[in-house]
Amino acid sequence: MSITRRGFIESAVVASLATSLNAADSNAQDTPKSDSRPAKRPILISAHNGFNYLDDAFAYLKSGGDTLDSAIRVVKGPENDPNDTSVGLGGLPNEEGVVELDACCMHGPTRRAGSVGAVRNIKNVSMVAQAVMQHTGHVMLVGEGAERFAVAVGFPRENLLTDRSRKIWLLWKENHSNEDWWGPGIADPNWKPPRTSPEAKPQADLWQDRILQLHARAAALGIEPEFRMAAVRRVLFPPTGTIHCSALNDKGEISGVTTTSGLAFKLPGRCGDSPIIGAGCYTDQDIGSAGATGSGEENIKVAGAHTIVENMRRGMSPHEAGIDALKRIVRNYNGDMTRLKFVDMTYYILRKDGAYAGVSLWQGYTKDTPHKIAVHDGTRRAEVTTPLFQGYSEEFPRVPDVPPDLAKDSVYLK
Repeated sequence: MSITRRGFIESAVVASLATSLNAADSNAQDTPKSDSRPAKRPILISAHNGFNYLDDAFAYLKSGGDTLDSAIRVVKGPENDPNDTSVGLGGLPNEEGVVELDACCMHGPTRRAGSVGAVRNIKNVSMVAQAVMQHTGHVMLVGEGAERFAVAVGFPRENLLTDRSRKIWLLWKENHSNEDWWGPGIADPNWKPPRTSPEAKPQADLWQDRILQLHARAAALGIEPEFRMAAVRRVLFPPTGTIHCSALNDKGEISGVTTTSGLAFKLPGRCGDSPIIGAGCYTDQDIGSAGATGSGEENIKVAGAHTIVENMRRGMSPHEAGIDALKRIVRNYNGDMTRLKFVDMTYYILRKDGAYAGVSLWQGYTKDTPHKIAVHDGTRRAEVTTPLFQGYSEEFPRVPDVPPDLAKDSVYLK
């Protein structure tokens, strides 16, 4: 991972956040509202980018619709939206300018699963993962083989790179012509946080210069004025983009699905946790379902969704099960906050009785963008997750305020 994309941690900030794991444990013991409210079903739990699609999916679920079909009704909304750069059509591409998508699903009632990875030219990969489950004796297909399978069962090929995403990629390509995802990541023993020399310009001035230069170049590329600052942010700090949904009906049948365009500007062929059954999504008809968004590589290493479901099998509440999985990520870095500031994870957890929880490593990316979980159990709502650590991850660093004349018209900054 190229640390220049993630920003710089000032020593004073790090010191203030270097809490011991024991302190984090005590913070995490507060019972969230989601665990204390009476369990209800049917119920849908999703990442916040599925919020606008919950009403239709809940009506379908309540009328007797299959739980996996209901969950897919939620996630295919963002997949179909060209303005949502996190999944499907309009997803941000890999470093070669090609959109590659991943997804997996699990159907509790029949105890089946399907998965696809690094799929090009097919928009609704959540449905392709379901088709792998329904029409093959396999569980996972990847790359060209997954694309050919999708076409064989009736999915149309289409260009997933929208004009807006293409221009953002061009902006990134020009800005990072000598930088990429090659090189040691934060898990490497030799990784060190970035430093600035005493004679260098103040960090705030450097950020202002870079923002202004990129904004001017975005204008030259034809990116819409109201979207230019959002494009600049995507270039400086490439986002991860994922949506998970779990669905539980009134009979206690449960399913889950996760879909993503992965990490923006990734190496071609990279798969994160979203297509990995047991990491990005796991459902056990006897226990419950869990899914994840965030730092995919870190979640793979702790098999996050599977870990959570197994924790619930052993008697943990949804909240306790999720917090334990987050602590495993923390232990992988021995509690080193200089590294953990560049990691974030959100878990969406649903138990078979309808109890649920949303937990995250940090409170969010900024005060204005807290991590949220979307819920529909007859009432559609968004709830802030319960964080393990107080504070904000460096997935979106605290850069200086954008000059007012650049930011005033932007409606895409969050």
